Amino acid sequence: MRFPCSIGLLPALLITACGGTDPSPEPEPSTTTTTAPEPEAVEQPAFMTIVEADRARAAESSLAFEHVAGLTDGAGPRLAGSPGDALAVAWAVARMTELGFANVHEEPVTVHAWVRGPSELQVLAPVPQAIPVAALGGSVGTPSEGLEGEVLRVESLAALGALDRAAVEGRIVFVDQRMERARDGHGYGDGVGVRWGAATAAGTLGASAVIIRSVGTDDSRFPHTGVMHYEDEGPRIPAAAISNADADVLGRWIAAGQSVRLRLRLDCTEGGPAASANVVGEVVGTEHPEEIILLGAHLDSWDLGRGAVDDGAGVAIVIEAARQLLTSETPPLRTVRVVLFANEENGGAGAAAYLLAHGSELHQHRLALEADFGDGAVYAVRTPIDPAASEAWARLMTLLEPLSVTRDEGEPHGGADVSPLGEASVPLFDLRQDGTRYFDLHHTANDVLTEVDADSLRQAAQVAAVVASWASRDPDF
Repeated sequence: MRFPCSIGLLPALLITACGGTDPSPEPEPSTTTTTAPEPEAVEQPAFMTIVEADRARAAESSLAFEHVAGLTDGAGPRLAGSPGDALAVAWAVARMTELGFANVHEEPVTVHAWVRGPSELQVLAPVPQAIPVAALGGSVGTPSEGLEGEVLRVESLAALGALDRAAVEGRIVFVDQRMERARDGHGYGDGVGVRWGAATAAGTLGASAVIIRSVGTDDSRFPHTGVMHYEDEGPRIPAAAISNADADVLGRWIAAGQSVRLRLRLDCTEGGPAASANVVGEVVGTEHPEEIILLGAHLDSWDLGRGAVDDGAGVAIVIEAARQLLTSETPPLRTVRVVLFANEENGGAGAAAYLLAHGSELHQHRLALEADFGDGAVYAVRTPIDPAASEAWARLMTLLEPLSVTRDEGEPHGGADVSPLGEASVPLFDLRQDGTRYFDLHHTANDVLTEVDADSLRQAAQVAAVVASWASRDPDF
């Protein structure tokens, strides 16, 4: 399209092209540019570069999975005081020595052993069949021929406590409370209360035995074991768990108005005092070797599976986190101490023994971290100090940002083994691991190496390595 040569219609730049007079020419645009001065870069402390290098190395390591494999294949089930427990102690000493840890040693722990024997549960009515069953840890056994009884179903311990003795006496109480699945595992708090107290509550009302729906989130036929409790002066009745899948069947029969009759046989015995040990190894600090960063996990496991997720994964996480410091070009300023505790599952004697052995140096423990939530990736941490109020803790959160780890504002509580240290004023630090599937495997025969996710385990070990590297190096921590 051609435009008419009209000054009124064309901009000044087109006047010359239409044959008009060219006014004074516009100045040529300047070819020089002015840029605002860049802000001066803030130089990060030199130790941050070292921690970043530790973080990068940890991302490439596959040794965490190898640690779990070595423990589970070399010791198998390792209930405190059992032959597998002794094998686990020997494995831990050999493994940490092989990796180059300093001061590797055993610290004796006396545990109370409990021995599981054969267990059987038969449905006599309405439809005869066998159901997988697991005695709860510490339960007494039944008579050798077993015991029979009509089933009384309750949905909670509160519902059981509301009944009178006449409704319960002589029956097998079935506590049918389902655990909620959650990433943070919060449903376990309610479920574990049932496992712990069901035998006392039912026995007080005259029940002959108690069976609980497993404290777990799976729909398999693997029952979950775990420790239970008797009052010193109260009745002691047999206590066992059935799987969620079988609990559903019993629940449907009873909801349909059918009478359920069971025969239960548990061959459980007390083993008395037995020898075990905490296993300790260190990466010794160069400037402040007396200051301790403690990384803990428990070495024992329940006896149905091989303890790969609970707590072989935790053992691997803390060993691998500390091992990264051994491969670093610069040693830490403070000592990182790995403690593999005995008897977490059914007694806590290892934690008590550590407090007794190290009471004089607890004031030198700068931080205690426990890994006891399986192989799940870490999505958040809980810190004893708000990073907004501390440059040192703010630096840690900066180091964790590339791993997509945020801060959970909850108070750190530690696990069963390090929480007593917290009560003794040692600052605690929590790894918030994804536990969405943890309670599918927890305390079951399916807690085996093939269920361990190597990638998420590696990430958890990497996060723990960053924490250990930072806490042992930051001069302001």
